[in-house]
Amino acid sequence: MFSGAQVSLYPMTDDFVGVILKAITALEPYRPDFRIETDDVSTLLVGPPDQLFPAMRDLFVTAAGSGVHCVLAATVSRGCPGEPDDPICTPINDVHYGQPLEERIAAAIQQVEAAPKTGQIVAAQFSLYPLGSGHHMDEIYGCIEFLKNSGVFDRSKNFCTKLRGDAGAVFATLSEAFLRFGAPQGHVALDLKVSANSPTAV
Repeated sequence: MFSGAQVSLYPMTDDFVGVILKAITALEPYRPDFRIETDDVSTLLVGPPDQLFPAMRDLFVTAAGSGVHCVLAATVSRGCPGEPDDPICTPINDVHYGQPLEERIAAAIQQVEAAPKTGQIVAAQFSLYPLGSGHHMDEIYGCIEFLKNSGVFDRSKNFCTKLRGDAGAVFATLSEAFLRFGAPQGHVALDLKVSANSPTAV
């Protein structure tokens, strides 16, 4: 399965170059399993779907550790039919992903509870698009139920859901939403914004 993300990082500082270049070094441990390409607009991450959000977490936490206001914008996709397949992209073939919604929700909550703490508080908003499924609204409502019980749910907004909490739990929640909802072999897309150290009041 072709899975990946186009990620753009925006540090609000005169030293944005230094912050971005340092953050990209956090991707080094993922290079054996990923194709990583950076240009003047974004960084492409192509690889195992279950490692996409840990990679983005490490990238963003490194940037946010500078203390400046940082924003990450990403378009994440798995199973896109318009992309060539790639040997480093594997399908989600774990039997757990074919379970009923209730069991997937419970399993997703357990994964978030076990997420490592980073010490970095972030806010995120995202929209999930499980495409090509005849029961896509069931998947979306199931995902919403999971989010409300994830421990990092902030509120529903127009066209998206807002999360807030430690980056470990937030990115784990995003990963579970991406992996467990929508057809395991189907096309699922996710639109994401993450912010840290914002001067805006909550």
